[in-house]
Amino acid sequence: MNLNTKKITNVFRAFRNRNYSLFFSGQSVSQIGSWMQRTGVSWVVYTMTHSAFMLGLTIFVSQFPSFIFSLLGGIVADRYSRFRVLMATQIASMIQAALLALLVFTRHYTVWEILLLSGVLGVINAFDVPARQPLIHDMVTDEADLPNALALQSSMANLARLIGPAISGLVLVKFGAGVCFLLNALSFVAVTISLLLIHLPAYVPPPVEQKMKTELSEGLNYLKKTPSITMILLMLCFTSLLVLPYNTLIPVFAKEIFKGNAATFGYINSFVGVGAIAGSIFLAALKKDADLQFILLVNTIIFGISLLAFSHLVNFPLAMVFFAMSGFGMMSQTTISMTLIQLYSAKEMRGRVMGFAAMAYFGMLPLGSLLIGTLSQKIGTPTTILCEGIVTLVIAACFSGFLTSGRRKLKGKNQSNFNN
Repeated sequence: MNLNTKKITNVFRAFRNRNYSLFFSGQSVSQIGSWMQRTGVSWVVYTMTHSAFMLGLTIFVSQFPSFIFSLLGGIVADRYSRFRVLMATQIASMIQAALLALLVFTRHYTVWEILLLSGVLGVINAFDVPARQPLIHDMVTDEADLPNALALQSSMANLARLIGPAISGLVLVKFGAGVCFLLNALSFVAVTISLLLIHLPAYVPPPVEQKMKTELSEGLNYLKKTPSITMILLMLCFTSLLVLPYNTLIPVFAKEIFKGNAATFGYINSFVGVGAIAGSIFLAALKKDADLQFILLVNTIIFGISLLAFSHLVNFPLAMVFFAMSGFGMMSQTTISMTLIQLYSAKEMRGRVMGFAAMAYFGMLPLGSLLIGTLSQKIGTPTTILCEGIVTLVIAACFSGFLTSGRRKLKGKNQSNFNN
């Protein structure tokens, strides 16, 4: 086996696990459908209202319920079979997408009806994420393959981010938003089939079923005693609130700055997806002993620089280069954070810890979307993106000490060995 073949095998080593391969395949189809629906919802709301604030409100309504219920979702994921919880959330998501399609096909819908159904999806996701992410641990037989599996999972999600909006842009122009939502509903059939084909060890319930309040307290105490997880959660929280909502304003760039249509909106999202895929492949190819904390710092800086660069560009091709860079930084920043949180978490606490992570991500993101949408109305979209780029670099600077601590320890250890 030559060197190039070994590198390729290393990138896809998690596929040696049959259950993970099946899960990956089903989720790939579903994620494409989900991005089609997200793109369609944003475009419909913006074309009906022409308001950046309403775009922010749409994101808020679709994700804030996850902030409210994610801790409950984490407790449920630790208390019950994560496989059964995931099966229930996928079926519920399919029903939500079907109702959204039916609403649009009747041609008597309002913005508030779309927002209501988006809120329902937010509640579903509050239980989906804490169950889905830890379940990957049960699908990977070799613990050393776990970082690769998580990186490939992000690659799949970001490939969907590339394909979904591009398809959605074409479907919106040719057939309308209803078809986007219907295709998303059908995509959950693939997930259901893949889950039914997976064979996991028999579920063993916790030996002692405690009150939910007690389990929540245990989770909080665990975080207090595990600063390595707490620091990553804080960084994810600030980034989700102040930086990640930049994509809320993409419809404004497409329609107002670049004078485009739904297809332009899809293209911009696709370029963000290209960068995200590049970041996913980069993470999947990392060596097992890679310093993820330091890589997180570097990619956060890349994210901030890309936001600064495209904020005031009016040249579409050049702007797409920096949109792709922002996708690279955004994806790797989020993926490494989630990977570190899972790697640092004890097995019996993983569901609750992921509940806190979902709260930090899905809770702050909608609040940030409202903030960014409101700020954009006041100072303009380009200046808002410029401010987000500056904030990203500030966050990187504030957490640089923690993120480089591993390198300093390693350097000190090597120097000590040298002196001895």
